[in-house]
Amino acid sequence: MSKRSIKRKLTKTSSRLTALRAELTAVEEQMRFLADDADDSAVRAMVADNTAVTREAREAREHAEAYRRQHERVVAEIAELARRQDELLDELVAAD
Repeated sequence: MSKRSIKRKLTKTSSRLTALRAELTAVEEQMRFLADDADDSAVRAMVADNTAVTREAREAREHAEAYRRQHERVVAEIAELARRQDELLDELVAAD
């Protein structure tokens, strides 16, 4: 692969990593908020013993779980892109 091609791929990878890290920060903030909300809803459901409140608690827990899964996906993609970036850097050094 040519140095130019490697550099272009490195640029794209770096841009994507930057975007994913920003997304990760937002997801972590939202995840913390939703986890707290789910905990509060669970306590209210225990105290109220009401089906509507129990449903709200379940929905809050499901929302928090969805963000946890999103967090895992973003972390995995960051790890993969960091690995790919390292490979490209090795190729760039080898191309010299």
